[in-house]
Amino acid sequence: MDAWEGYLENHKDRFLAELFDFIRIPSVSAQPEHSEDVRRAAVWVKERLDRAGLENAEVMATGGHPVVYADWLHAGKDKPTVLIYGHFDVQPADPLELWHTSPFEPTLKDGIIYARGASDDKGGMLTSIIGAEAILKTVGRFAVNLKFCYEGQEEIGSPELGPFLMANKDKFACDVIYSADGLQWSNTESMIVLGLKGLAKLELSVKGPASDLHSGLHGGVLQNPLEALAKILASLRDNEGKIVVEGFFDDVLDPSQAEREDIANIPFDEEAYRKELNVPSFFGEPGFSTRERNWIRPTLDINGIWGGYQGGGSKTVIPSEAHAKITCRLVANQDPNKIVAALKNHIEKHTPAGVRVTMKGQGSATPFYIPAEHPGNILAKEILTELYGKEPYYTRLGGSIPISGFFKRAIGADMIGFGWSLASENLHAPNEFFPVENFYRGQKGYCMLLERLGEIKL
Repeated sequence: MDAWEGYLENHKDRFLAELFDFIRIPSVSAQPEHSEDVRRAAVWVKERLDRAGLENAEVMATGGHPVVYADWLHAGKDKPTVLIYGHFDVQPADPLELWHTSPFEPTLKDGIIYARGASDDKGGMLTSIIGAEAILKTVGRFAVNLKFCYEGQEEIGSPELGPFLMANKDKFACDVIYSADGLQWSNTESMIVLGLKGLAKLELSVKGPASDLHSGLHGGVLQNPLEALAKILASLRDNEGKIVVEGFFDDVLDPSQAEREDIANIPFDEEAYRKELNVPSFFGEPGFSTRERNWIRPTLDINGIWGGYQGGGSKTVIPSEAHAKITCRLVANQDPNKIVAALKNHIEKHTPAGVRVTMKGQGSATPFYIPAEHPGNILAKEILTELYGKEPYYTRLGGSIPISGFFKRAIGADMIGFGWSLASENLHAPNEFFPVENFYRGQKGYCMLLERLGEIKL
């Protein structure tokens, strides 16, 4: 047994108690009333890094919710620098009435921790600090130089972190990043995520007359903004489901046959998935499987539509305006800002006469891809194979971690997922949970990673 294994075992009760203390801080980044709680969580993380034996820990201002930094830089200038990433902000707990337990009072039942943030990402994030502590307290040093970056705004898209990292790129410079904000396939199977999607957002407003109008007195003589909006939105796809926005697919890298075969070989019960979602059939881009559409093809979704009368009964008006929110999940090589521009151009061309449109767009996250052959992925595969007793699956996900693109642009480093959550753990939903088994497994995984990083060439 390695010395760090004994350390983890001897302190396991303390580590679990610390996680519970961490979870009790309602660090909800989306809600202004919890801004001070996000800062309290940052201070908690900074102090926990200090106790682990790491150096230069500090809470850094970003213009929004803070970032916590720490390092250990004694391996030598000829050794690579590895950065560990995670986030300490959480999603809102609403709707509270659907929780079986208090969301910010962790409850342990049958080996499962129930609480907001237990899985995403406080449980996983803390395993990386515990792993570093265990190595320092037993081995006494690391084989590589280490930096730590934990943020408090991931759940709202990390809006300040692009400029923040550009302004602090020397401080965060590294050769590779391991993210404690990540997933495994199941309790008995692991995975390495090779790609995450980017994100582009657009809000569309269609305006007609100066005010709502009586539909009898004014009907038949003007364009109805709600009907115009419906026509615009319907023009974004053809009848088969293919996105027809000019330029949308220009930069998309088509998957190789080998990549498609790898995806097809991963277990997937499509019929069970259909029943779980309670839909009569799947729909999407022709020529691709359900999983390929979700993992490796870009998407366009209408997230909300509003306008006109919404109350009970009937109100015979022609509304003066109508609105919609659109988001696109993007794949490797697509530029979010370019996609926003393409959407605006398409909408302008397809706006019916008689109304005016205004648009607010934002490219908020760059898509991310890292090949399986990256040395950091090879090491992750080795460790995950030992931990789970079988090789990990290579997957891609439809979700986004905005900071992965910010890191790539600011310092040129790739991010490798090395987290311990499962997609089934009610992430972002009521009754979020995290198995204690995976909390302990993550600690061991980070010890193995930190012990072996010196063996690879980055």
